[in-house]
Amino acid sequence: MRFECDAVLFDIDGTLVDSTAAVERTWHTWADNHGFDPHVILETSHGRRSIDVVTELIPGEHVQAAVEELITIGETDLDGVIALPGASEAIAAVRDQRWAAVTSGEARIMLPRLEAAGLTPPEVMITADDVTRGKPDPEGYAMAARRLGVDPRRCLVVEDAPAGIAAGLAAGAQVLAVTTTHETDELTRAHAVVPDLSACDFSSAGGQGVVVVTSTSSS
Repeated sequence: MRFECDAVLFDIDGTLVDSTAAVERTWHTWADNHGFDPHVILETSHGRRSIDVVTELIPGEHVQAAVEELITIGETDLDGVIALPGASEAIAAVRDQRWAAVTSGEARIMLPRLEAAGLTPPEVMITADDVTRGKPDPEGYAMAARRLGVDPRRCLVVEDAPAGIAAGLAAGAQVLAVTTTHETDELTRAHAVVPDLSACDFSSAGGQGVVVVTSTSSS
């Protein structure tokens, strides 16, 4: 499948960076501290902001402290965090003003993960700290497009989670999904699905945009 767009908006965890083990360890530690079943939390937490998950579990007056605890645990756990296949090549092929990162994670966690994976953060990076509504709300993707000076309808969102796919679609963007954390049948709302970014060819379109061609896809 071929996508022509003005900019590419990448999710980070599970899309550019393999941090699944670190994410799961962080939630396990936090859940154990608070007497929750971490497996139940992990069923719904992927692709969502920490504060949105914690709000469902902790009384309101304790939410901020609980989120701060979670961030403190997560920002120092970088064991096994690496770039996913094709991530560095995709970024290298897209000029900085033509891509952004949109993540449900906080900057204090995401910047160390990008560094651990050997990936340079883009000039435009929207984190959980920048939005009032997390994925599946489109606020983050709409904000990234606005900061790049492009129409979100002319963007390609690259995601690994259903919540992120829903956010990209709600922003009006085309959506490409990777099956790094979810099965294909959970990602069917995306316009195309690939195993990872190594199955895609990213290139500049005459200096005016980006062309992405997938070698294997389904929709």
